[in-house]
Amino acid sequence: MNTPPPVGITMGDAAGIGPEIVVKACAQGLNAPCVVYGDAGALRRAAAALGARLAIREIAHVGQADGNAGHIEVVNCGPALPADLPHGEVNAAAGRAAYDYVCAAIDDARAGRIRAIVTAPLNKQSMHAGGIDYPGHTEILAERSGTRDFAMMLANDELRVLLVTIHVALADVMARITPEAELTAMRLADRACRQMGIARPRVAVAGLNPHAGEGGKFGREDLDIIAPAIDRARAEGIDASGPWPGDTVFMRARRGEFDIVVAQYHDQGLIPVKYLGVDHGVNVTVGLPFVRTSVDHGTAFDIAGKGVADQASLIAAFDLALAMAP
Repeated sequence: MNTPPPVGITMGDAAGIGPEIVVKACAQGLNAPCVVYGDAGALRRAAAALGARLAIREIAHVGQADGNAGHIEVVNCGPALPADLPHGEVNAAAGRAAYDYVCAAIDDARAGRIRAIVTAPLNKQSMHAGGIDYPGHTEILAERSGTRDFAMMLANDELRVLLVTIHVALADVMARITPEAELTAMRLADRACRQMGIARPRVAVAGLNPHAGEGGKFGREDLDIIAPAIDRARAEGIDASGPWPGDTVFMRARRGEFDIVVAQYHDQGLIPVKYLGVDHGVNVTVGLPFVRTSVDHGTAFDIAGKGVADQASLIAAFDLALAMAP
């Protein structure tokens, strides 16, 4: 039997908790071989600070990986970061490097050299300081892979939520709530659940307005845009329902009535998931030609370098990537 390729882990911003949680996750033990796209020096410093007995082995490309769990294999993605890089501060070099790690992993995933991508957090301010102008991981992944229809999904043991709109100002959300955007989100939600092993996903769609518009009293978007899109999804064989009031649909999904909720905008969908705790939450980019999962938290500059960061979300993301990867 052919051995599956390793899972790629991007280290994220070296000034944040990325190096620490990567080292902790590898030291705890992962359920498949991995390679890290990052900076070998940053990982060595993190391992030394943590007292982790893991050697850091730098490799030029994934083909040189041997899958030995006794060391962390790091794909060289560019110039080494300075040894005195400060923790917890915006840094242009760290931001640019974090972007380069993601790009290298995307290219290897598209070529089939890695099984999936699992990302540690990057810092948007550092990335922007380094000359990279993206709202976040999701948009980088979509553009570099040539993906047109994509969405962000967050999942934990109790709830799955997929977003129609992602990183846009609330004032701009209305213009992006279109029949096609709604239908695409429902298709992607159905696809994501099937990738996670759910044979007949039940897709609930949250309303945009209070009480899902209450028959048009609080806006007509739910009646005129969202409801017809749900009808189209059902005609395609998707078990979609709604629009349901946003203040109760997540509770109903948590109780088991639905397998996933399609939320209309960023905070509507992410607050319920993150309220349940970020330790085991996983961010998934749906629609890509490869599997990508991520931690459900940021770079945590306030605790970077202190040895107290929790690797649980990274491990949960790794395990979900394994479950979803073909």
